[in-house]
Amino acid sequence: MARKFLYGVALLVVLALGASLVLRFYSKELTRFAFVPRGTFEALGPLPANFYTRDEAWISRPGVRDDPAQFLPEGAKRTPPGPAYVFFAHPTSYLARDHWNGPIDDKDARFRADLFVRGMASAFNAAGPVYVPRYRQAAFGAFLTDRPEARRALDIAQGDLAQAFDAFVAQVPAGAPIVIAGHSQGSLQLLRILQDKVRGKPIAKRVVAVYLIGWPISPNHDLPLLGMSGCTRPDQTGCVASWMSFAEPADASQMMEAWMAQPGLDGKPRGSSAILCFNPLTGTVGGTAPASANIGTFVPSDDLASGKIVPRAVPARCDAKTGLLMLGDAPKMGPFVLPGNNYHVYDVPLFWSNLRVDVARREAAWLAAQGRK
Repeated sequence: MARKFLYGVALLVVLALGASLVLRFYSKELTRFAFVPRGTFEALGPLPANFYTRDEAWISRPGVRDDPAQFLPEGAKRTPPGPAYVFFAHPTSYLARDHWNGPIDDKDARFRADLFVRGMASAFNAAGPVYVPRYRQAAFGAFLTDRPEARRALDIAQGDLAQAFDAFVAQVPAGAPIVIAGHSQGSLQLLRILQDKVRGKPIAKRVVAVYLIGWPISPNHDLPLLGMSGCTRPDQTGCVASWMSFAEPADASQMMEAWMAQPGLDGKPRGSSAILCFNPLTGTVGGTAPASANIGTFVPSDDLASGKIVPRAVPARCDAKTGLLMLGDAPKMGPFVLPGNNYHVYDVPLFWSNLRVDVARREAAWLAAQGRK
């Protein structure tokens, strides 16, 4: 019991502090002291060329024992998987400050990553087989400092995920539809993968949709470099969905200031550029939907190991001014809400059932466009 409690405390920390842009401003000195790596930066080379042919390199993929991506909350029905293949990049789970990049075999980071996959990637398991790679993620503390080691750590993590993506494409059937998704650091890393490995390539035609959840995306400075637009129709394919969930009253001012000061994929400052806001209840960029449109929120249990589906629990409204996804009054999801009523931790669980429907609808539209059933 004591070990489970300590795991729970550690998970609480990473969840409650998981949004990197927000973290920069809440208790800066304390969090930097607690999490920024203090050791010498390790210039890690690439992983072995055959690394992602091994089962142990994947948290989830067909054949993995006790696959967390196949989890279903109480009240959810398992349906036959569709023909798409899903590539999911998980958020930061390495909290220690011993290294700038989390070792692949770090037990605590692996435990937390598995829980993240259980609560987030599971929303995609009806679309088809889900592939979630392990990677030498940038340490949590790398998001709390401007030291050059932080950028280098992110580059190492990106290199691993790019290698994993290449392996994923090689392992799935040629021509099969694919769904690309991630959360937080995972979404950030996917931006470069989409830019370098998907835009303008034949594989772009196979993309059902891209879900870059929990990371702000600029329609002006990011999307053009991906060769994609936001998802403006429920049946649109090859588009990007992204949202950041806040209850009201929301205070995202410091996060927004930090994001606007950073350059987009085009290298230009984002300035007052809007944030892409996809509403999972409408299936479109923008819009408002009542709680009655929410067919199922995944409310986790206290130990985060299970949970149940609660229908009609949470509304959603894309705020035209900020680009944030507003939830109205603060819903009761658990203790991991960030300052400013930021529901970053719950971006996927809030709309778990609607997200499954959204993916299935776009998958069906992609198949229809290809003349397939």
